[in-house]
Amino acid sequence: MLRRCFLGCPRSIAFLLLFAFLPAIAWLTASAPAGAGSQSAGATASESRDPDAVCAPCHRQIYDSWRRTPMALASGPAAEGFIPADFTHAPSGVHYRVYLDRGQVWLSYERPNAPPGRELNGKQLLLFYLGSGRRGRTWLFQREGYWYEIPINWYAKKHIWDMTPNFLNTREMPFTLPVDPGCLHCHASGVQESLPDARNHFAGAPFPRGGITCEACHGDPSQHLARNGKGPILNPAKLDPVRRDSVCLECHLEGEVAVVKLGRKIASFQPGDNLFDDAVFFEDGRKAGPGGRATSQWESLLESACKRASGDRLTCTTCHDPHATVAAEDRVSYYRSRCLTCHAGLASGHHQENPDCTSCHMPREETEDIAHEQVTDHRIQIASKPFTSPVGADELAPIGGVNPGARDEGVAWAQLALRGDRSAGERAMRLLLRAETSDPAQASDTELHTELGFLEQESGDRKWAMSEYQSALRSDPLNGTAAGDLAVLDAQTGDFTAALPLWQAAFAHDPGAGAAGIDLAVAQCRLGQAAAAAYTLERVLLFSPDNGAARRLSLALKAGAAHCGTP
Repeated sequence: MLRRCFLGCPRSIAFLLLFAFLPAIAWLTASAPAGAGSQSAGATASESRDPDAVCAPCHRQIYDSWRRTPMALASGPAAEGFIPADFTHAPSGVHYRVYLDRGQVWLSYERPNAPPGRELNGKQLLLFYLGSGRRGRTWLFQREGYWYEIPINWYAKKHIWDMTPNFLNTREMPFTLPVDPGCLHCHASGVQESLPDARNHFAGAPFPRGGITCEACHGDPSQHLARNGKGPILNPAKLDPVRRDSVCLECHLEGEVAVVKLGRKIASFQPGDNLFDDAVFFEDGRKAGPGGRATSQWESLLESACKRASGDRLTCTTCHDPHATVAAEDRVSYYRSRCLTCHAGLASGHHQENPDCTSCHMPREETEDIAHEQVTDHRIQIASKPFTSPVGADELAPIGGVNPGARDEGVAWAQLALRGDRSAGERAMRLLLRAETSDPAQASDTELHTELGFLEQESGDRKWAMSEYQSALRSDPLNGTAAGDLAVLDAQTGDFTAALPLWQAAFAHDPGAGAAGIDLAVAQCRLGQAAAAAYTLERVLLFSPDNGAARRLSLALKAGAAHCGTP
């Protein structure tokens, strides 16, 4: 599973395709079941609330400044990050509140004056916050050990509440936004490995305490502490360039697409490792500039004349001190001094009326993947000169000087195909077929088979798509994507008996996957299992109380309008 929040998301193809099998169901508009109740059981942070305190006696100045950085404040218990909310999202008509009650933080949601069938009212206990509050903040909750983000975010730059990115105009409340371990790793230290059935399923709390700790960059301090500060400790500045940079890039490199290498896990990364041993990150030459992404700084920097001229001497810490946050009133002078370390000749006579180098050479641009946010363009352009990207205009270029094989490049193009890029799908198919036939190790590559199955399914080759999904499931029986898509192919031929156990497994291992739950309910209905279908829909609505399709089907079953068991 990929580390990044936008990768590995559940596909909607199964839910969309199966509606073709429901011509007999009357979609009614009547009262829906009440929203699910809140979880009272919460996860607690570790008693060791500040593991970095052991560093303070010898590193007092660094410790004091570090505790005020966004990284140190990137997560924590919900009450410590409490920001009250009281707003109504117009497109969905849902009114949200975030409030404090006897030391606990709660989210309430309701749709006032809702039309019949769209009633919504409930509340949810929040357990952790994510985000320092400098750019934004959200909160986490859990149901039955599955962890989710709330549907709304605090956007600090504009001082507003709004829906979470990608759901600004949604008509329903999105309540099953899975917590991705990749996102957690960049907001907290000591993140637990998720259980194998779903990336947001944890045996306990997903992390023991809040914030990024010293260990995230300096490694295990046990030997250093055991010898009263005389033992070894990792100093990233003394590593070779790729390992030095990997410490930052483990969280600050996303790429247009990222592919985890076969047999590797980014979650196992430790300071001192080479990040590019675990994954290949690609930038898309078909897009100019940062591409509207909030975490595109390193890719942009690699395209800058400054980086190309300076080589490995220029890195993140050339301009950014990871131990401190520059005060707002000092930023212009501080970053100007960073520029002048290489451009001392411009100290006098160069735009004395505007000492802010970044306003011309690193302007801020609106992002597309995070609403209400801007990103500094790290290409360090000269406004009077047209910028020419070194990346081929029609290529995916690997970042970090790696040479990807057909498998990794094919998976990268397949990820773009999942976003609707047909030409990317054609490239992905050629590369993945080559990898499949040329390397025996690919026989157990569940991701390769899953991607090939999707591409062949999209191209209309049902037989080969089913074969690829079956191969993926042999390698990973808990692969819910392959199971769900294979079930759709079975259902398209009318074989609901074969589809049923596939959807049962997918939904049992990920009850927040509402599309799989609805498909399962339809299959149960078609096989005459009306009571089982009703229970499945109750489970869907427990996790996603504003799922309109589940509500309508549930009402249709109760009204007898869904003729279960009738072909």
